[in-house]
Amino acid sequence: MIDVVVVGGGPVGLYLAAVLLQHGVSVSVLERRAVADTHSRAIGIHPPSLEALDQTGVAAGLVEDGVAIRCGVAICGGVEVAEMSFDSVSGRYPFVLSVPQARTEAALERRVRELDGGAIHRGVTVTGIHDDGSAVVVDVLTAAGESRIQASLAVAADGVRSTVRELLGTRARLKMYPDRYLMGDFTDGTAFGPVAALFLEVPGIVESFPLPGGVRRWVARLPEALPEPPTAGSLARIVRDRTGIAVDAGSNSMLSSFGVRSRLVNRMIHGRISLIGDAAHEISPIGGQGMNLGWLDAAELAPLILSQLAHTAREPELRSFERHQLRAAAKAARQSEINMALGRPLPRPLWQVRNRLIGCAAGVPAINSRVAARFTMH
Repeated sequence: MIDVVVVGGGPVGLYLAAVLLQHGVSVSVLERRAVADTHSRAIGIHPPSLEALDQTGVAAGLVEDGVAIRCGVAICGGVEVAEMSFDSVSGRYPFVLSVPQARTEAALERRVRELDGGAIHRGVTVTGIHDDGSAVVVDVLTAAGESRIQASLAVAADGVRSTVRELLGTRARLKMYPDRYLMGDFTDGTAFGPVAALFLEVPGIVESFPLPGGVRRWVARLPEALPEPPTAGSLARIVRDRTGIAVDAGSNSMLSSFGVRSRLVNRMIHGRISLIGDAAHEISPIGGQGMNLGWLDAAELAPLILSQLAHTAREPELRSFERHQLRAAAKAARQSEINMALGRPLPRPLWQVRNRLIGCAAGVPAINSRVAARFTMH
């Protein structure tokens, strides 16, 4: 019997596995995907997450590979109305690191394999999970057929469509939002360099973030009705119409359209089984907090797992972890709602008032620093 089964081999599950392996815990990571995903998806790593990732030895390499975003600007009608610096948010990592999720996963997977070459199992589908009071029994299906794994503990880090959450019947609050976005990565033809830019325009927000290799990500709030299926060309047109910036549609390397919802479970701890990351709390991608929340869940849970394996963990400690992380997720969800509200279309008079208010608030150092801390999860 192994110590811990981690269901989900994404960035959160791999990080937890690396932390536990470094403490001599035997770990088995079960990942449904047969091969690693190359989609860039999440790109922003906040300072607290970099501090957590440093515990596994991968932070330095990611910083070297990524783009350090040290400030962001808000632009309205072609005029810069606010600038937000991240200099004060962390002594060691005073920036948000922009690096494609695929590279982050690859770095964590290399670290796990360095610690235990046989820890990761791909092409594995979990079909059942049961806590019998003394161990966790996980039923799995692979190309070789059905089998059963026994472990002292199990952690579900299997994402927004968590199989384990469904098997446990965990209740969750689900909220749907009217917002839809289109994002894509293109060759960077701007002069922004390592600066993030938010274009707060009358028809809706356009966000722009640098990526390594001379690439830039553009994210635009979509109108309620599009006359055509979203394409790289339609995103380029939205960017041009709202910002005046020409984007080369032919250089597109990733395109994704997505809606927004939030989900928060009522329990993260189910006896010997825990839910973390998107399996426990799904929030809007706007603000880039989801993946980071998962890492912070794992960082807080790891010491408790060590205590559980040593039979020294107390129930109040596990419930305290659960309450703290669910509060953090609820706070992040509220922040994402504010971010989305700022990006919705507005009549021009209200748009002008909002822009003046943003400019005035950004001009107050204390407010600027506090907002920067909120955006970077400090």
